[in-house]
Amino acid sequence: MLAYAIRRVLAIIPLLFAIATITFFLMHSVEGGPFDEDKPLPPATRANLERRYGLDDPLPVQYVTYLKNLASLDFGISIANNRDISDIIKERMRISVQLGIAAFLFATTFGLTLGIVSSLNQNGLGDYFGVFVATAGAAMPSIVLAPLLTIVFAVELGWFKVLSTNYGFTDWLQGDFSNWKQVILPTIGLGFLPMAFIARITRASMLEVLRQDYIRTARAKGLRELSVVIRHAAKNALIPVLTVLGPIFAGLITGSLVIERFFAIPGLGGEFVRSVIIRDYGLIMGVTVFFAVIIAFMNLVVDLLYGIADPRIRY
Repeated sequence: MLAYAIRRVLAIIPLLFAIATITFFLMHSVEGGPFDEDKPLPPATRANLERRYGLDDPLPVQYVTYLKNLASLDFGISIANNRDISDIIKERMRISVQLGIAAFLFATTFGLTLGIVSSLNQNGLGDYFGVFVATAGAAMPSIVLAPLLTIVFAVELGWFKVLSTNYGFTDWLQGDFSNWKQVILPTIGLGFLPMAFIARITRASMLEVLRQDYIRTARAKGLRELSVVIRHAAKNALIPVLTVLGPIFAGLITGSLVIERFFAIPGLGGEFVRSVIIRDYGLIMGVTVFFAVIIAFMNLVVDLLYGIADPRIRY
């Protein structure tokens, strides 16, 4: 397994090279630039700014320079913020990661529970309830769910707080959960769709496993139903679920545009969209490569977890 992990890590290098190359040339192929404004800058000011950020060089020279800086883990300076891009990613990602972890725990916990309960009560009340929730989650993306949650639970009932400048996620790592009311609605809004997806996959996988001969054998031996479900059925049914948990986790922790923008969360997703709008080339490239690294490593983690969940899998 160690040799397999090393090969996969080395394979990430050409992957990142390809992603960086495609993103770089696509980004520069779009009409406009970071200094194209409604009110044009004086020619001398524009020339100085382009020189400062290396935009006065020919495109191939900019590309080679970027690859050299990327090899030394230097993402450069943000044009819009005039700050080191690594510092911006570290600062904004701290918030996005905590929001993503909260949403992932919500989606995984309730998704697995709904899927298992539905499979154990096939064509029963529990199954109908689980399928209804999963279908509703799939039919309501975050762009619809977020306003609905805010109107009902924050505006009408007043149970939760939203749009506060003192956002709660920033203090989690210090153990301060005093702003927990701000966490609930963004967590549900971000995690509800993945929860529905996990529930549907878990239900289908559990129904297939529960029909296997070894499950009938375990029951015939007199094992308790809880032991049969947890130790034999659920463990083997997790293989298809693990396949989607990695990409879901990577997608959640890298930020959500809709949720972050709607709840005024200063995370990385909103900053990335802002960088695209204003053509902040350095920040676009830095965030794209950073996201690619997270997704690639999460896929590796999922592959390694296969061997833990099913000892028959060898690398």
